Amino acid sequence: MPSIQSPLGALPARFRRSRLLIVGCGDIGLRVAGLLAHKLTVRALTTQVARVPALRAAGITPLVGNLDHAATLRRLAGLAPRVLHLAPPAGYGTRDGRTLALLRALSLRAAPTALVYASTSGVYGDCAGACVAEVRSLAPTTVRAQRRVDAETSVRFFGRAARVRTSVLRVPGIYAPNREGGTPIARLRHGTPVLDAADDVYTNHIHADDLARACVLALWRGKAQRSYNINDDAALKMGDYFTAAAALYGLPVPPRISRAQAEREISPMQLSFMSESRRMVNTRMKRELGLRLHFPHVIDGLVAAT
Repeated sequence: MPSIQSPLGALPARFRRSRLLIVGCGDIGLRVAGLLAHKLTVRALTTQVARVPALRAAGITPLVGNLDHAATLRRLAGLAPRVLHLAPPAGYGTRDGRTLALLRALSLRAAPTALVYASTSGVYGDCAGACVAEVRSLAPTTVRAQRRVDAETSVRFFGRAARVRTSVLRVPGIYAPNREGGTPIARLRHGTPVLDAADDVYTNHIHADDLARACVLALWRGKAQRSYNINDDAALKMGDYFTAAAALYGLPVPPRISRAQAEREISPMQLSFMSESRRMVNTRMKRELGLRLHFPHVIDGLVAAT
């Protein structure tokens, strides 16, 4: 029987463990689950029935649902005291209806105690190479970044209204040798050009494992309604990054072209990443979350796998 001191008494440990809900359990979600599955019960929302066996194999309890269909989200209410929201917005418009649908579902019963949302560094827009801390005003220049600003606003409002400790992680380029598309090898082999030094832009990175650790720390240590830049210590321009990577992999150095040439020869999506320059400051991440980077420089992370 349960003891007087604890209503759970001598129930098996699996019934006493805390719970985490991951929404959008792709590569980063799986890395987070790998860090926590032996400590607490991890549940994950997935839209794909075919992914259920793989999630179970990773020690995750899968829940089939769709952020675009609110009726499938009702079971998420009250499911876990901590929620990690990694799902991207839909690919259209300036609003993020998926995040709003999730927050409404979580509000149907007792709200979680903590929610962490992974946003993007693109919310800052072009900063002309300036150092960017979290206090900088947001100025998204792309529609996809505007959707992220909308999601951040919804998350912050939810935190204040429901008294939930919400944290927003602003994430730049994610890389890892064991992540699909997680290295520049394919681009180097394709010979995609980079900008001339005079036109080049600063770029920011974070190793997937360090990002997963940041997510975990934010779930427990993130301050209420607080944003965090999640990036390594490198201050590289994009062309210098690809040049260093080419030397590491023994591949040809990418050609340099002017911005005018790039506008004619490079796809609009790739060009958009060459149109914003900023150096993200990660002091708050280190001081408040206590994250010690395993890979302080993007080249460190690439070298570690060679």
